[in-house]
Amino acid sequence: MTEPYKGILPIAPTIFHDNGDLDIEGNRRVMDLMVDQGVDGICILANFSEQFLLTDEERDQVMRLSIEQVAGRVPVIVTTSHFSTRIAAQRAKAAADAGAKMLMMMPPYHGALLKADEQGMVEHFKHVTDACGLPVILQDAPLSGVTMTVPFMVRLAKEVPLVRYFKIEVPGTANKLRALIEAGGEAVVGPFDGEEAITLMADLDAGATGTMTSAMIPDLIKPILTAHASGDRKTAAALYRDVLPIINYENRQCGLRSAKAVMKEGGVIRSEAVRHPLTPLHPKTREGLIELARELDPLALRWGK
Repeated sequence: MTEPYKGILPIAPTIFHDNGDLDIEGNRRVMDLMVDQGVDGICILANFSEQFLLTDEERDQVMRLSIEQVAGRVPVIVTTSHFSTRIAAQRAKAAADAGAKMLMMMPPYHGALLKADEQGMVEHFKHVTDACGLPVILQDAPLSGVTMTVPFMVRLAKEVPLVRYFKIEVPGTANKLRALIEAGGEAVVGPFDGEEAITLMADLDAGATGTMTSAMIPDLIKPILTAHASGDRKTAAALYRDVLPIINYENRQCGLRSAKAVMKEGGVIRSEAVRHPLTPLHPKTREGLIELARELDPLALRWGK
């Protein structure tokens, strides 16, 4: 797959043993599962990958093993966000050297108050793209606490042309996508939906050409995108209604632990552990998730059996 990237580019979870150590084999198995799910690309080291709980050495290890295991079957997108422009650029170059096809980045921030202004953000992304030469998908999410307006994102895309993909996951995503596409024109190559596809249909109607979900059920979400892209909105809407209950459950109840729970239940991985201070799913919450998953029979629930 080459640019423009579109379709479903899910976030891979990072797999740990019960004691919290990296599970190398488990992470390799997740890469194989995701390829078999029919994804159009795989994003690693994102927030849903628990990137904020990994050491720099572990990040590098996960990046290299993931790209090696995928072996060019689909593009690998590496998240390289950091408040430091120097470190973000170093991460970006390492990703490019390892074989990544695209980066995902949040705007530079640290905590609730340390943020760059708009000129600082433009300079940040220019330094990063100069270091790696890879296209970037800009993640516009509440977690950063940075408000990026449509005019600013259009400015960024025009002044730093490698920033040409946009993952929008804020309240009113569809309206922001629509405005971004209209104002940005050809500079906006890939408008993407996120937040576990909780607003997918509205976002596709607004012009999104792809989505970045979790790795829980991409095999069931991809047909929605395919139908919508072909002009069959009725089929897309019907398929979306089928999966919306589990998407809602993931988004509102479980978060990044959902994909791991389903993969563990399906024999893909041995442990669904998350790193402290994150906590495991409550048994009853997990039970509700697996009940919904069994009704849909996604590949992750049977791949390892």
